[in-house]
Amino acid sequence: MHLKKGQLPVFIVNIIALIIFTFIFAQRKNYEFMIYIGVIIFFLALILYTNKKINYPNSILWGLTAWSLLHMSGGGIYINGRKLYAMMIYPIVGEPYNIFKFDQFVHIVGFFVATLVVYHLIKPKLIKGHKWVALSIVVVMAGFGLGALNEVVEFIATVITPETGVGGYENTALDLVSNLIGAILAMGYIYVKERSNKKQTMNRKQH
Repeated sequence: MHLKKGQLPVFIVNIIALIIFTFIFAQRKNYEFMIYIGVIIFFLALILYTNKKINYPNSILWGLTAWSLLHMSGGGIYINGRKLYAMMIYPIVGEPYNIFKFDQFVHIVGFFVATLVVYHLIKPKLIKGHKWVALSIVVVMAGFGLGALNEVVEFIATVITPETGVGGYENTALDLVSNLIGAILAMGYIYVKERSNKKQTMNRKQH
């Protein structure tokens, strides 16, 4: 395990959250989210193992932490007898799509962060003068692909624990749309940030 400056608080928050939510899900015999706990632990271990080589920015690690906390809260917190994941944030569209729910918000946030991770991984390999349109398509589709992988994990959860509340076709389709929105928003953020950094670098050189 290799932690860099400022990463210990991220690690502590993740460990505490995993302990608390593991206890909650175990007490309720919520095997669906016990599977997700295992997935989160796997990726936490993977990040720790590759941290020295890849040099993850702390901002991305906090983003991943926020995503896991939102996800576990969505399945573990109930308000007036309703799971947080089923709660409506703002009623834009009603039945059968029920937009905009907490579930869709978490997918947007999650694959916003996942797309930032993808860009961080490929950024060192980029050549100068790369075309932003082509790069945007690659990065967005990579982030969206991770979203599709997430839906595969959800499908596996429905097979292992048939009583899961993942939802049907409409839910899967809306999850995918939310994942794509998150990936597109992330690419927009990356473009604006990189253009701003480039402009600042040019200004420093001129002075």
